[in-house]
Amino acid sequence: MDKDSPGRGILYVVSTPIGNMDDITLRALKILSHVDLIAAEDTRRTRKLLSRFDIHTPLVSYFEHNELRKLDKFLSHMKKGKEVALVSDAGTPGISDPGYRLIQQAIERGIQVIPIPGPSAVITALSISGLATDSFYFAGFLPKKGGKRRKLLDKLGDLDGTSILYESPHRLMKTLEDLLEACRDRQIVVTRELTKAFEEAIRGRISEVINTLKGRKIKGELTIVLAGKGRKR
Repeated sequence: MDKDSPGRGILYVVSTPIGNMDDITLRALKILSHVDLIAAEDTRRTRKLLSRFDIHTPLVSYFEHNELRKLDKFLSHMKKGKEVALVSDAGTPGISDPGYRLIQQAIERGIQVIPIPGPSAVITALSISGLATDSFYFAGFLPKKGGKRRKLLDKLGDLDGTSILYESPHRLMKTLEDLLEACRDRQIVVTRELTKAFEEAIRGRISEVINTLKGRKIKGELTIVLAGKGRKR
């Protein structure tokens, strides 16, 4: 089967821009135009993308709080020979979003799963960090509090490879302070609004970045890249 052409009974895992809509790939546009249905984490955001490129494929919401209810519906469509494209609100589906469950269930039911690669905030932030890329660990969002948060922070403190995590603006300073305690004062890069008009990368030791951001109102989507244990970069 030609993977660049829609087949039958297929789940396409389609990466979409993390900010700049011009980052959409030609292959992604082709698939989104020809599938029977698009399962979207954020239909409002996806609708803006589809409108920009004059795509009119039916759109159905698929997010954390309705995933179990919608899962069987999407699987039933594909078992009947329909093609479904899975998209997250931005970037690559399945990365810190509920899309992985649909992918998992499709695989278990013998449905073909085809990746349509493209943007990912994890790789984008790592690529401009200036930190080591030979080995890295993606932590997603840290648990908000308690023993699970402490355990993961301690794990990051012991890793030799670079670590990457997501954080929200209102929790950023607390997370930086916790990283300073757990990982000591190593190199870090806080990226904000990647590929957008106000894209920014704040680099330095953890304590330096904390001082830089102190008193500043932080907005936008954040990805943090942390140097490994004992590494200068």
